[in-house]
Amino acid sequence: MKKVIVLALLIVAFACKDEQKQTETKPVSEEKQKLQPISDSDLETAVIYEANIRQYSPEGTFEQFTKDIPQLKQLGVKVIWLMPVFPISETKRKATGGADSKFATDFPEDEQAKYLGSYYAVSDFTKINPEFGTIEDFRSLIKTAHDNGIYVILDWVPNHTGWDHEWLKTNPDYYTQNDKGEVVHPEGTDWTDVADLNYDNQDMRKEMIEDMSYWITKEGVDGFRCDVAGSVPTDFWEQAIPKLRAQKDIFMLAEAWEPELLKDGLFDMAYGWDRHHAMNAIAKGEKDATAWTEMMTTDAERYEADDILMNFVTNHDENSWNGTIKERMGKNGEIMTVLSYLTPGMPLIYSGQEYDLDHRLLFFEKDSFPHTKARTWKLLQKLAQLKQTNSALHGGKQAATFTPIDSGKNVIAFSRTNGTNEVLFVANVSSENIKTSLPQQGNYLDYMSNNTLELKGDAIALDANTYKVLVKQ
Repeated sequence: MKKVIVLALLIVAFACKDEQKQTETKPVSEEKQKLQPISDSDLETAVIYEANIRQYSPEGTFEQFTKDIPQLKQLGVKVIWLMPVFPISETKRKATGGADSKFATDFPEDEQAKYLGSYYAVSDFTKINPEFGTIEDFRSLIKTAHDNGIYVILDWVPNHTGWDHEWLKTNPDYYTQNDKGEVVHPEGTDWTDVADLNYDNQDMRKEMIEDMSYWITKEGVDGFRCDVAGSVPTDFWEQAIPKLRAQKDIFMLAEAWEPELLKDGLFDMAYGWDRHHAMNAIAKGEKDATAWTEMMTTDAERYEADDILMNFVTNHDENSWNGTIKERMGKNGEIMTVLSYLTPGMPLIYSGQEYDLDHRLLFFEKDSFPHTKARTWKLLQKLAQLKQTNSALHGGKQAATFTPIDSGKNVIAFSRTNGTNEVLFVANVSSENIKTSLPQQGNYLDYMSNNTLELKGDAIALDANTYKVLVKQ
């Protein structure tokens, strides 16, 4: 009898323990989903935020970032893009970048621990990087975002894996190999810390889609930002994305400019790379202001009317490798930031930008930045309010009209209109005070100064490297 009682107690104990384990690791998908799928109307006014978890805080954890999610609503953030959250390969873990890049193992053993490697050298697509926390911490991040009406997309790395990925042992045919049968890193790059995937292999494609499906069906993520999406065969996206969308309404961002990736229900948004390059060139004085109109004309010709591009003045690559906004854009940095919000499309905020990030964040080592709300926070907050409340700044599938205004080689000027709503942008990108004419007439609110301005179709004065955002009254 005693044996029976003991056995019964053990069964109950194990059952309770198993129930506790399931509760602790309960996937988000099993919880009640209150957030409706992202809609076309959301995309008209949305701001996207790139979260660099490692560098966002001194702790570099999901938990610390999650605490700040509610206040991102003040900046109009509707989508959070998490840089890769997966474990990073130890083998060939990078310590420095560039053509002469080095691995952690190239340094003395007592120094190697500080070199954390690239987020994009993934060792397992279905696990969480312990550097950032636990799967429960990740789920808390997703829930907090959803509770605040914000969607979360994962940075997906489809082009390659780290050298620790199990596929290299179990399925070397999943990878590109040279004539000697050796797996190689992506051709034409210095990405020596990753192994190039072979998209001729249909089994690899199937597993890739299965791994992506896990995150949207089991963990509740709302889509993906796909790294170097243009380097992956388009027919893979034609194969994968419909299968993913069949499981859940998702948002897909391509790190690519190719128009074909936005066709036929594939990606929802692509990168405005040419816009970004034009911003840099105009800000530096390498090109005059007319380059903006030329570039926007080119975009209108190659993209369809309902295509969406992401506008950005910085991101993780630009900041770490090409310089801060101040380094690249100098006194025109604020002009270009405002331009990224007023141009059709969706503006991006990169971690730290909202806090006046003034240094290049380390890419392979731990770094962080102060969280002081100053000029840029107030600027982004004010721009978000205008974007959310004035349909002339709609930037999605039914973007408001964009009409360039010819104001000479030193001035970027255009009108955005939607029905009776109109917003004018006029910016002097030169180092000289000038006067420029605008054809509009009537009363306008000088949005940044909150003063009323009457336009009479004649010249207005603009100091060097300054701008005006004028809202029709």
